[in-house]
Formats: sequence, structure tokens, C-alpha cells
Amino acid sequence: MSYLDKLYDLEGKVAVIIGGTGELCGHLALGLARAGVEVVLAGRNEEKAQEKLDLIGEVGGNAYFVPTDLTQKGSLYALLDIVNEQSGQVDILINGAGVNSPTPFFDIKLEDFNTILDINLGAVFQACQVFGQYFIERGAPASIINIGSISGLTPLSRVFTYSASKAAVHNLTRNLAREWAEHDIRVNTLVPGFFPAEQNKAVLDESRVLEILRKTPMSRFGNPEELVGATLLLASSTAGGFITGTEIVVDGGFNAMTI
Repeated sequence: MSYLDKLYDLEGKVAVIIGGTGELCGHLALGLARAGVEVVLAGRNEEKAQEKLDLIGEVGGNAYFVPTDLTQKGSLYALLDIVNEQSGQVDILINGAGVNSPTPFFDIKLEDFNTILDINLGAVFQACQVFGQYFIERGAPASIINIGSISGLTPLSRVFTYSASKAAVHNLTRNLAREWAEHDIRVNTLVPGFFPAEQNKAVLDESRVLEILRKTPMSRFGNPEELVGATLLLASSTAGGFITGTEIVVDGGFNAMTI
């Protein structure tokens, strides 16, 4: 085994990816599967899940889908039970489900505001409760990776509720990292900049894209595969063993740009 293989040794680990049926987390699932991780996709859309499972199967990876209502704690407990029964353990949790809305601030309805918070923040909160308790009781090193957003660091116009929900996820992550470090449970935030993703389609018209590119030093959107390296680092208890409570930003320099 080479030095890099030892450093990023994830062979035999099991990762639950909540939101793994989506565009970005689907690529994270594929990357982890290539690294020898058994991947469990959790979400509502079986058809989208099958597309991701087919891609993972083509590279010889091991993965399966568990239908899950991310907003219901009982469904998350059922997910954990199914994975424990089928795979024997969970080592990595990725919280990646998310929704967005381009609604102007004064037009945001409380119902829509609460829906976005329920999925973007509430689902992460509940999954961390369910799996965090399991990780503590199991007593083995574990990694939780919450998917944040560049808008959680610097508020963006047009996506007020989304930005607020992601900022809360960033804060939740740091709090849990502090609380659970003594149990060797690392909790970090992976912060994508602008990538092709389902929740972006409603807000990315031509003028918006030009604005983004002007403020991105690399002058392009990211490719989903470019999130995999950071994910492997955070997932590995060897390469990333002393990384917790941090935000790894993958944004082509967007957050470093001013004028």
C-alpha cells in the first residue's frame, strides 16, 4: 500500500449520504465509492437514486438506496437501523439535502421560509442527533460532513432564506465539533461555491451568472468532481484526523474576492 493509500485509507468504511440522490452529493457518493467506501444514499427519489447507483456500479463500487423522509426523526432512526442491519456500521455521515428559492425578501411567505429551514437546517439538526448519539455509543472514530454554502459565509441577494439556513448549519457544525471532539467525532462543513446544482437553477439567469463569474477569480463554475478531494480529506480519520469545526471552502476564489 502506497503512502497516499495509507493516508486516505477508507476501505471498508460505510457512509450515509443524506441528499445523495442530488447532483453534488451524487458525485461525492461516487468519489467515496471509488475510494472503497460502502455508500448508502438516503432521500425520497428512487429514480434519481438509481441513476447514481448505476454510476457507482459501473466503477465497481458498493452502494444501495434507503427511502427516507429527511424531516421525520423516526424515518432517520429507521435509516440508521437498516444500515446497521445491512452494513454492520456507519462511519461517515454527510448531510447534503437542500432547497432554495429566489423570492424577494418582502414576498417570502412564512410557510415557504419554514419549509426551507426544515430541510436545510432541521434535517441536519435531526440527523446529527440520531447519528451523533449512535457514534458516541459506538465509541469509534467518525466523521460528519455538513454541506454548507458560500452564502452561509457571505450573504447573497435573492436567496435570503437559503443564506440564513446555511449560516445556521455552519454554526451548528462548529458547536457540535466542540461538543463531540472528546469522542473522536469530527464535524466539519464542506462549503461549495457555485456549482451546477438543482437548487441553483431557479436563481441563475444570464445576468446572475455574469455577476458570479466577475467575482470568481477562476472565472468559471466548479465541476462537481472538484468537491471529492475535500470530502475524502474530511472523511479520512488519518489524513483529516485533526480537522474538526472548520469550513473547507471550494469556490474558485469567490470568497476571497472584493473589488
